[in-house]
Amino acid sequence: MEEFILGVDEAGRGPLAGPVAVGVVAVPLGFDVLKEFPGVKDSKQLSAQKRELIFADVEHRASRGDLQFVVRFSSNTFIDKHGIVQAVQTASWSGIRELSPPSRGIVMLDGLLRAPKTYTQRTVVHGDALVPVIALASILAKVTRDRTMEQLARHYPEYGFEQHKGYGTQAHYRALRRHGLCEIHRRTYCKIKGRVA
Repeated sequence: MEEFILGVDEAGRGPLAGPVAVGVVAVPLGFDVLKEFPGVKDSKQLSAQKRELIFADVEHRASRGDLQFVVRFSSNTFIDKHGIVQAVQTASWSGIRELSPPSRGIVMLDGLLRAPKTYTQRTVVHGDALVPVIALASILAKVTRDRTMEQLARHYPEYGFEQHKGYGTQAHYRALRRHGLCEIHRRTYCKIKGRVA
C-alpha cells in the first residue's frame, strides 16, 4: 500500500559550472502541500527570499517528523564523465531510495526524470508548475544549489558565482575569457566561439 508521495526535481542542469542538484521530498498521503506551505510554486517563479522562507519551513517540519527530504548532488566532474542525464539520474535515485522503499511510495517527477523501475511513478511535464510536491522539491534543490555556489564563490571570486550561480551569463563568459576554467567548471559545457574556454 502506498504510504508516501515523493516529489522529485532538479536544479542546475544548464550552468557552465558547479554540480547539478536533485531535491526529493516525501510527504504522507493526504498531506496538503499548498495548505501547509502557502505560496509554493515552481522555484523559478519565486524570489530568492521566498524560496529561503519555504526552505526554512521545510527544515522545521522535517525536524518535527512531518515530512522528510534530501538534496543530492552530482559533481561537475561526474557530469563531464557521464553526461547530465546520468548525473541527474544518479542523484535522484540516491535520494529516492533513501527516503522510501519501493512498496511504500508513489514518486512524482518533473519533466524527463525517472525513478528506479521498482517504484510506482508518474512523470509530469512542467510538474514543478503543476504538482505542488514537485514544486516543493524544486525549491529544495534550487536553494541548496544556490547556497553551494555562493560558498564556492569565496574560493573563486574572479568568476562571480554568487551572482549567476554558474549559468552562462555575459559576465560569466567574460570571466572565462579572462581567467580560463577553474576546477568546478563543466569542461564539456564551456565552449566559447567553437573552442573550450
